[in-house]
Amino acid sequence: MERAATERNKGGEGGRRPAGNARQAKKLLLIEDQPELAAALRDRMLAEGYAVEIAADGEAGLERATRDYFDLIVLDLAPPGKSALEVCRELRQQLITAPILMLSARSQTIDKVLGLKIGADDYITKPFDTLEVLARIEAHLRRAPSAIGRPGAIYQFGPIRVDFRRAEVSRNGSPVPLSAREFQLLKYFVEHRGETMSRKELLREVWGYRGAPSSRTVDVHVFTLRRKLEADPSQPQFFRTIIRLGYKFLG
Repeated sequence: MERAATERNKGGEGGRRPAGNARQAKKLLLIEDQPELAAALRDRMLAEGYAVEIAADGEAGLERATRDYFDLIVLDLAPPGKSALEVCRELRQQLITAPILMLSARSQTIDKVLGLKIGADDYITKPFDTLEVLARIEAHLRRAPSAIGRPGAIYQFGPIRVDFRRAEVSRNGSPVPLSAREFQLLKYFVEHRGETMSRKELLREVWGYRGAPSSRTVDVHVFTLRRKLEADPSQPQFFRTIIRLGYKFLG
């Protein structure tokens, strides 16, 4: 923890990546039950240009990971609550495919092997250097599939799982039938996550229209996606309306 706090103090503007396009920031979920360490890691991750959310225990971490999409999960939990191993196992059982980086005070080989066997992608023992954690995060994000829709790509947001190769969508494990156009619209939303898209853009890129047909075409299809994929279509969490501008996907 002391090392992490030290690195936090070093993380001034000199260590910050160029802000660039904020829409491209990778989303990290930090499941950490030590507030001081969580704050130190979060500050360094933010300084590196990542978008970070913190869950203070296993239950909260599972809820956040299944409700929203994250590019990578950093997992560090100690008893008496859910252990990191339990949370990692449950994340994989719920089809969360994001890389999982486990931090642990246990250094025995058997613990590392068990963590990797149940689904963790990497394992770092304490005390650790925060710069090493950041390097491991960057390495896993670099290796992770980034092109949505490439053969075999799986995308998950909340309880929704999208298999682009098979053109299949499921919700809590149950198939959700989408028309070809609905699936194309969903794919375009996912590819442009976090961007505000006008109805004109969606008509041009998804429907191939170059004229100016009624924007109700887009509205009707977005309404259908909400009805099929949102927990409460009247208060959408993923497919947001941006007044006078269009829509934004936040999955």
